[in-house]
Amino acid sequence: MRETAVIEAPSVLGLRPSGVQDLPTALLDAGLLDHPGAVRAGRVEAPAYDPHRDADTGILNPVAIAGYSVRLADAVGAALDAGRFPVVLGGDCSILLGNLLALRRRGRHGLLFLDGHTDFYQPSAEPTGEAASMELALATGRGPRLLTDLEGRGPLLRDEDVVAFGFRDTAESDEAGMQPLPPRLHAIDLDGVRAAGAATAAREAVRRLTDGEAAGYWVHLDVDVLDDAIMPAVDYRIPGGLTWEELEGVLATALADERAIGLDITIFNPRLDPDGTIAARLTACLRRGLSARTGQDGR
Repeated sequence: MRETAVIEAPSVLGLRPSGVQDLPTALLDAGLLDHPGAVRAGRVEAPAYDPHRDADTGILNPVAIAGYSVRLADAVGAALDAGRFPVVLGGDCSILLGNLLALRRRGRHGLLFLDGHTDFYQPSAEPTGEAASMELALATGRGPRLLTDLEGRGPLLRDEDVVAFGFRDTAESDEAGMQPLPPRLHAIDLDGVRAAGAATAAREAVRRLTDGEAAGYWVHLDVDVLDDAIMPAVDYRIPGGLTWEELEGVLATALADERAIGLDITIFNPRLDPDGTIAARLTACLRRGLSARTGQDGR
């Protein structure tokens, strides 16, 4: 079984310096590296944050995000080349672009997108210009070329190679004027997850990701996919969401498949978890999900 390479990516270029940059330290302090086979594989520091919206793209820090994505892709690629399974600790959701660029350099891949939001905004509809609300749109080629055509390899994903899973922001995004999800992108919202059952929905998601021509798939976890009642340590809260047990099961199903290539974790804000109890529970959840790769108990 491949070693787990833990890469720190504390970028807030797509959001703001609210505290999510502390996510890697919080999860490492909570024992994430205690997982069998886990090794520390570096830290990719982000450049200084600029709070001014770029006039040309309508996005915050677009040039910095593009450059950071290349450097993060190098770190993820090094882990892949060493035969390791990368686990990337954000940071905000814009780090997804660097992770996917590492895969795009190696061919065609898919994405399991676990997020309470669909993050498919176009710059004109995103109120503050945060790329962390646009990364799925950018990854599928929708938005300014600076971020949709990294290294001339865009789009990073084909619509049909994506499953958006567990989101619950439809009313909010419709009201804001977000562009609709394309018909070829597979969408299983929270109601769909509940109707099928989380375990069945997770198996269906993996089936869709492995039935096509993609060589494998990445798993993106924005922790706001969890129920707001148990995961209040996020910057944009929305009622409802998955239980801990549901998320553990989804991760176990997704990561047990040998075609799963890597995982990132984003948006957890340790400053909203002053006693560290949520960090500890999240770390336990991740270790149990990752244990599906090794067959060992992740507790």
